[in-house]
Amino acid sequence: MTSPILTTATDIAFALLISAIVLAVLRLARGPSLPDRVVALDLVTVLAVAFSALFAIASGEPAYLDVAIALALIAFLATVAFARFAERRRFREDTPPDHAGEQR
Repeated sequence: MTSPILTTATDIAFALLISAIVLAVLRLARGPSLPDRVVALDLVTVLAVAFSALFAIASGEPAYLDVAIALALIAFLATVAFARFAERRRFREDTPPDHAGEQR
């Protein structure tokens, strides 16, 4: 049997997490730049991990903690991949075009 304080606390935490996810998705959609979108996507995955952990607490089922751990590992790899993509894109934009084929 769960206590009413724990039930109230998890309900409030669920509401706050859902509102944070909505705001992060708005930032993901609006941008304005690629790094803003990468950070927003990372925030959404962190909030999804928190949501899964909170659901494990609320339901009393520890299997959701395994889901949270797996999602955190995948989110970390995705963040690293997006950061490398953004770095390569920035490097490509900063490099002047190759003029080796031009005639003088």
